[in-house]
Amino acid sequence: MSTESEQRRVLGPLSAAVANMCTLLLPQVSPRTGAGFGEVLRRLRAPLQVAVAGRISSGKSTLVNALIGRRVAPTAVGECTKLVTRFSYGTVDRVEVIFRDGARQVLPFDADGMIPADLGLGAVERVSHLEAYLTNAVLRDLTVIDTPGLGSLDTASVARTDAVLNGDGDLDPVSADAVAGAEAVLYVVTQAVRADDQQALLAFTAATARREAGPVNAIAVLNKADTVSPGADGDVWRAAAQLAGQQAATLRPRVADVLPVIGLLAESAETGAFTSADADALRTLAALDETTWETMLVSADLFTTWEAPVPAGTRALLLAKLDLYGLRGAVAALRAEPALSAGELRRRLLAGSGLAAVRGRLDAVFRARADGIKAAAAIGSITALVHASGDPGERQRVHDAIEVLLTRPEAHQLRLLEALTLVATGAVDLPADLADEVLRVGGSAEVGERLGLVGRPVADLAGYALERASWWRSFASFGATPAQSRVAHVVHRAYFLLWQELRQT
Repeated sequence: MSTESEQRRVLGPLSAAVANMCTLLLPQVSPRTGAGFGEVLRRLRAPLQVAVAGRISSGKSTLVNALIGRRVAPTAVGECTKLVTRFSYGTVDRVEVIFRDGARQVLPFDADGMIPADLGLGAVERVSHLEAYLTNAVLRDLTVIDTPGLGSLDTASVARTDAVLNGDGDLDPVSADAVAGAEAVLYVVTQAVRADDQQALLAFTAATARREAGPVNAIAVLNKADTVSPGADGDVWRAAAQLAGQQAATLRPRVADVLPVIGLLAESAETGAFTSADADALRTLAALDETTWETMLVSADLFTTWEAPVPAGTRALLLAKLDLYGLRGAVAALRAEPALSAGELRRRLLAGSGLAAVRGRLDAVFRARADGIKAAAAIGSITALVHASGDPGERQRVHDAIEVLLTRPEAHQLRLLEALTLVATGAVDLPADLADEVLRVGGSAEVGERLGLVGRPVADLAGYALERASWWRSFASFGATPAQSRVAHVVHRAYFLLWQELRQT
């Protein structure tokens, strides 16, 4: 079922080239393969789909709400949190329950504007997934998929996640057509990265793109950064950034980066949950003497039960929205600037949540490269379809068409994405420093980041790009294995194109 935004969407040049290839190939493939091509075409016209994944209680739904800018995904455990929920743009706010037999049922939102935690539909096993349509500008070019917690004891929830993301054959055709696998993944971790997080991330990224996937379509966030123990300097955020760096080393090359974020703070500040009344209550608390205030911040129990001029119920609501870290920061801001408005205080809280950095990375890794990511995922799906057909002639015709497409100059991005995947998955073995360079040069849309020279003058960037282009060309010809040479030629071309781009700046 296509949304209005999908029907109006203008394809990027690479996605358009793949779509045209599919259309031309349709008369030359079997009806079954052709039906698969139809799904590929639908996915190409849809917004980029990002799945938010992670373990149970990692704060996925809270982060989803913050990214969307509306508190709509339930965060408390209920029937809804056991299901995959797709958040897409729509002209009318509504929630549709998609059953495994293809039936649909529209559900009302709760009084607070959220999807009901309990659906009241009987056996949840009958449900395939939920579709939430929101009149939210963020969703015009990004579909967000909220998933049940991986690694939970509820194996049925995990199985439903896998079925929806993979277009599982057990789903009826209507449901399979309505649900496409995500092209990218935002993986949520907390302080402890368990030994099997690598395996969970590998399985999830492979499911999203229906092939091995690497940092081309995966980033991670260290959620609940405010719970990280501060270092000797007492700076919680600095300690969280250091921990995120350690986690990035652990999870690499499966993810492009790990960024610290405080999902609860981001959700409260971005969705309007933080109100003027909350700011007034905090202003009253800011007038307390330092000893009383510090005593209240020792624990959640003390904050809500200690004698104070703000009612205990109000304090409990503040705690639920900001937690102790956010409360401390808000009161400190009000003490420093007593005339601070509620709106400005909300902006300060949002700035302290780390959400802006996560959105910026989403833009750099996903949005700015959406055309290439979608085109690469589509080619991966097309290749899988023809390999499953069992027809050698059909397989050869499609293979030849893909090779012709990849010879086009604008298709170099697809070659680079392929090289990234080969290196990230270990299919092509490179020394660690060269592997990191490949991941960097293909891991962003920003030239300075791609060259590892952020903030340097254009002349420096151009000189370095030309130098590395020459080095990778030599490596491809004289020092590489055949597999390494294939990647090296692509990286050489990437640097050369960057050099050309910089010369014209």
